[in-house]
Amino acid sequence: MATVRNWARNQQCDPVEVEHPTTTEEVADIVGRAASSGRTVKAIGAGHSFTSTAMTDGVLVSLDRMNRVLSIDRERARVTVQAGIELNVLSERLAEVGLAMPNLGDINVQSIAGAIATATHGTGRSLGNLATVIVGLELVDGTGSVVRCDDQNDPDMLRIARVGIGALGVVTEVTVQAVPAFDLHAHEQVEPLVDVLADLEGFMSSADHAELFFFPGDGRCQTKRNRRTSDPPRPPSRFAYVRDKYLFENVAFGAACRVARRFPSLAPRIVRAMSDTAGERDLVDRSDRVFASPRKVRFVEMEYGIPLEHVPEAVERIDALVKSLPHPVIFPIEVRSSAADDIALSTGYGRDNGWIAVHQYRGMPFEDYFRGVELIMDDYAGRPHWGKLHFQTADTLRERYPEWPSFADLRDRLDPDRTFRNAYLDRVLG
Repeated sequence: MATVRNWARNQQCDPVEVEHPTTTEEVADIVGRAASSGRTVKAIGAGHSFTSTAMTDGVLVSLDRMNRVLSIDRERARVTVQAGIELNVLSERLAEVGLAMPNLGDINVQSIAGAIATATHGTGRSLGNLATVIVGLELVDGTGSVVRCDDQNDPDMLRIARVGIGALGVVTEVTVQAVPAFDLHAHEQVEPLVDVLADLEGFMSSADHAELFFFPGDGRCQTKRNRRTSDPPRPPSRFAYVRDKYLFENVAFGAACRVARRFPSLAPRIVRAMSDTAGERDLVDRSDRVFASPRKVRFVEMEYGIPLEHVPEAVERIDALVKSLPHPVIFPIEVRSSAADDIALSTGYGRDNGWIAVHQYRGMPFEDYFRGVELIMDDYAGRPHWGKLHFQTADTLRERYPEWPSFADLRDRLDPDRTFRNAYLDRVLG
């Protein structure tokens, strides 16, 4: 059987079987047969998690062929889709009927099932992660039975199962609460980092979607403010889009990363040069086209959610940490925000979050950096993004989630024999 790898190429597994079902019934049959023979099962979508959450030496269920739109309720703006549909495809299908996702992250190639299972998020002071827009869910449990829940039928199960980390079953269908299609006025500019951090709450509230990123050691940051607008569209020209999003952000940046990996002593100059190229952009375009950008340069990432008021101090500590590392960091640090929710193992459970994401180019040292960042995040009861690298265990995580027992109870109900276990779940859930 061929080796399966994730997008970042930092995780791999050798499953005994790889299945490509097209229907819920096929998934139920696969899980039922595996369970009866004592094999474990994991589902994989686009493979965009940086952790081993989808890795297995048992049966791997790929959702790549479960990518259809099943029904559209235009009156209620609800769309039911198969779980393997990628976010970029979903956005196109929604746009065709005058609808949109209320929020997205800056990468849109994940499957909808993978995105919600790991509480993937965008940025927006009043907007929760992507799982918060799921109003119906269908999954195959550990015995091969099909289980359904929605906001009218078993809403408590829906509330918990929306962020399942792959531990509750194979999600096969979801119903999304969409919104009327909208455009965004996107404005990007360079600002002094200290000024933005001094009023981070004001910055995050200054637009529907606000974020910033900066290269460690640089006193400047690139800010992004995306506001809903009824202004006429002003999308970037094809030339400008290719120049900015492909030639600069991917081709040139990728080449710079390769040089820095080969010649680490040149990294500081490379980082300064990349930082100096940041400038101003102003456009109006369809929301999903503004949210997401192509990402061709492969990297590894860690991201933590902490109370927003602690973000400025944490950023300063991370910046100091980078200066003490024996190796260079050539990727920027990203800061975003999201609203609280009531999903048991959502990183946003019960609190608004400020998000700090750190990255490193694939093949460059990252563990000292990430472990140092994690120690800082621990001081603020940080919750790691479930699909991004971290070193936490069930013992360290349990106290950070007040409804941990509720999730454990549902897991016992849906997967009593742990058909969906793997090394990652053993570590983070016990």
